[in-house]
Amino acid sequence: MLGIILSIVIGGIAGWLASLIMHKANGTLINIILGIVGGFVGSFLFGIIGFKTSNIIGQLISAVVGGVVVLAIFNLIKGKK
Repeated sequence: MLGIILSIVIGGIAGWLASLIMHKANGTLINIILGIVGGFVGSFLFGIIGFKTSNIIGQLISAVVGGVVVLAIFNLIKGKK
């Protein structure tokens, strides 16, 4: 249970940081959701490369990287409409 809550908190922070990096504000809730999804994407991408994200800093970094990727894809899709 604590792991899930920690993942949500890290994902929320990552979504906020990713929106600052990308200079795109989509709303707080959207950024948090994209950050949580980005956390999964980032840990998947880092796993492919072979990096271990076993500590909180590593998880945050991978979540921010994944958040930037997810946010970029989201903005591309949102911009085409």
